[in-house]
Amino acid sequence: MSGIYQPAPILKTLDKNFEKVFATQPTAKYFAPGRINLIGEHTDYNGGYVFPCAISLGTYAAVAPRDDNQVRLYSENFPEAGIKTITLQDLKYDKADTWANYPKGMFYFFEKHGLKITHGFDICVHGNLPNGSGLSSSASIEMLFGKILTDQFNFDIDQISVVKIGQEVENKFIGVNSGIMDQFAVGMGQKDHAILLDTNTLDYDLVPIKLGQYKIVIMNTNKRRELTDSKYNERRGECEKALALIQKQTAIPSLGALDKDGFDEYMYAINDPVLIRRARHAVFENQRTKLATTALKANDLKTFGHLMNASHISLEYDYEVTGVELDTLAHSAWAHGALGARMTGAGFGGCAIALVKTSDIETFVTAVSQDYKAKVGYDADFYIAEIADGPKVIA
Repeated sequence: MSGIYQPAPILKTLDKNFEKVFATQPTAKYFAPGRINLIGEHTDYNGGYVFPCAISLGTYAAVAPRDDNQVRLYSENFPEAGIKTITLQDLKYDKADTWANYPKGMFYFFEKHGLKITHGFDICVHGNLPNGSGLSSSASIEMLFGKILTDQFNFDIDQISVVKIGQEVENKFIGVNSGIMDQFAVGMGQKDHAILLDTNTLDYDLVPIKLGQYKIVIMNTNKRRELTDSKYNERRGECEKALALIQKQTAIPSLGALDKDGFDEYMYAINDPVLIRRARHAVFENQRTKLATTALKANDLKTFGHLMNASHISLEYDYEVTGVELDTLAHSAWAHGALGARMTGAGFGGCAIALVKTSDIETFVTAVSQDYKAKVGYDADFYIAEIADGPKVIA
């Protein structure tokens, strides 16, 4: 039976492995978090609000500068891949470089934005985010390397610009047509705060999260999710079609510009039951995100929990991005006392989150584990999420 995951101490083994792999000592260490989205799913590319936070699980790096143009990269998570060696003169995407394409993309776009990288590095990384879980391991790596480059070369670049470079890597280098939420949440995270982000303008509000006697439990389906292989782009296209039909009747820039009354007024223009459901989720989820922010500012966790539940139901029935694994976790969490529970991330596997009373977590995890194993046939994993700061240098 699956229990609560306890992250292993990483920094000592990172030093040892760095010395073993590169035969030298690191001169600096860094950390970048992963993220969860508390509410506001599939709203970012629909011109709406999202409400993510950075978490204490993430990606660590030990770094030593080199006096040549080689960058040697080693991941303790993929030891079978060995050392990936790239040169600053050849920063093209290469499928054979697997995970190293994310840091390679950050090097490439830093250079493209006029930030000259004058020497290479030896870098060893270790992540304690479950791979393919939808907790933004890719954005964590991108923002980690953004921090490394900014710090090592003392670049004069603000953090939002680094966030935008991370999204460029995802869209133009890796080839995933994603919004900016993941990089923004990881790059701009603050301890014990979530970020209400307007994805149209990048205006944001840091909202204190006071959970009191509750904690956020991350529930990993252990069904690996690959965005490029999912129906993510299909859902995005469906929303674009719905928007285009509404725009024939009224001038709006995005589905996020509509409220519930506006959607009811113009729903007839879509005239397709599937597209209506997709658009309804985008509009109503955006409204839920605003209401959730208001509830948390008022320390009204009960209302926030109800909104989490409504979000999952919308993602399950209107947007159809959940699946049996995520639905089993959410439904079981509701049955076993969670104040609220929903999938987080793009869906099609990955993780759900639940708001659970601290004193009940052990019995909650046991009960949900049993339900999941009985229904799905294999274990889910569980993590306690602390809301954390963004990328940092580790002293």
